[in-house]
Amino acid sequence: MFEFLTPPIIIFLLSFLDIEKVKRFMPIVGATMLVPIVLSFGKGDINYFNHTFLLNDLAKYILLVSVIVGIGISLALISLDKHVTISKNAYKNFYRFFAIFWMGLTLSILSNNMGIYWIGLESATLSTVYMIKTNSSLSAHKEAWNYMIVGTIAISLILFGIILIYASAKPLLGEDAMKFSVLLANIKYIKNGYLFEIGFAFVSVGMFVKMGFFPMNLWLANIERASFYPVAALFSGILESAIMIGFFKFSSIAKEVNYSHLIGFSFLYTILTLFIVSFLIYRVKDFMRLFSLSGIEHMAIIAVFWISGAHFAALLHFGAHAFLKPALFVSTGVLESGGKYHIAGALKGYKGFKGKLFVFIVGLLMLSIVSLPPSPMFFSELYGFGTMINIAKNSNHLILMLVGIGLLLLFLAIIFYKFIEVYQSMKYDGVSKEKKVYFSELFAISLYGICTAALLSPLAFAFLRSI
Repeated sequence: MFEFLTPPIIIFLLSFLDIEKVKRFMPIVGATMLVPIVLSFGKGDINYFNHTFLLNDLAKYILLVSVIVGIGISLALISLDKHVTISKNAYKNFYRFFAIFWMGLTLSILSNNMGIYWIGLESATLSTVYMIKTNSSLSAHKEAWNYMIVGTIAISLILFGIILIYASAKPLLGEDAMKFSVLLANIKYIKNGYLFEIGFAFVSVGMFVKMGFFPMNLWLANIERASFYPVAALFSGILESAIMIGFFKFSSIAKEVNYSHLIGFSFLYTILTLFIVSFLIYRVKDFMRLFSLSGIEHMAIIAVFWISGAHFAALLHFGAHAFLKPALFVSTGVLESGGKYHIAGALKGYKGFKGKLFVFIVGLLMLSIVSLPPSPMFFSELYGFGTMINIAKNSNHLILMLVGIGLLLLFLAIIFYKFIEVYQSMKYDGVSKEKKVYFSELFAISLYGICTAALLSPLAFAFLRSI
């Protein structure tokens, strides 16, 4: 257990030294976390502290993805001061709270206890507030307070839901009612199913709000616009990972209580979210808001796939999004360094090998995120929608599934059109201005690109199908 927490603790301690000397070592420190994760594959489930923490295949996958994202962000942070104005003290604070954020999310991902899962999310919420404030602008300070308020509302809803779920199972399970694995194994014997469903609704709404779902679709985009771009990459690649693994666990239990209620509630919420987000994306004017709102879209798709029984598709889509979206946010630091909000001509003016490679990779990222083949998202949506129909054939949800898929495709078509329009404007419109790409950020987006491609390997497909 401690081997997963040691690297962020070391990053925290290094942040007190001369940041110019140590920031190049931060990605290496973060990469050491890959060793215990890789060694854990093939060993089955690993329990820590009397089943309080559980490293199963789902946790291994999400933890591996999150660590790779963290390494890429550490690489991008090396050249952060080349694109934005940031003091040395703010630089240190960013690394300090980045380490606390990483520790909190690791606890959430590994937790088999609902209470500790919540504590990890709360730690991530508070540390993110200070990372937002490392940008000294007035808008960043304002959005940090907004995040504190909205994040507190979301985390409070989750806590209240956990209390109700615990109350529904405590008469039967005692103190073990806090453990996900025990709840899943015994949920059919719990008499207070209605209390669990109410608790699950509170937990889900809290998680959805934290991911920018209806009715708070704009707060996340506003925060990511006001803060430095590595914060947005952290939100899309790591924070949403911990929230989504919680949704996976809670919804798997809720499925055993009343699957019809789960399907109806989740479909209604996600489709309403996609309806609003698709038109917000259609009217967007800058990269940060475009990528941020797109992240909400993909989280909604993952949630729909998971509760519909398309687990393989949900996990494949999850991994692809966790790599592609941070890569695009890191790229935004380069694309906007010559002038914010300039979409037209953003892919012009890059010279030399590094510049041409950057243009090539960003072009692939933009086309991959809208699910053009051979992107993993193309296959995840193909498998996801196919599985939804196959499962619905043998249930009472066929009409609901078909209507849901039709609406999803309609909203996705709007988003697809906007992304293609933005890509064309980046490539063909505007004037050419000379821009500079640094090796560290090129290495980061290349790492994300390679990992995205690796998801298409037969080995990755076999592992995801086994979860």
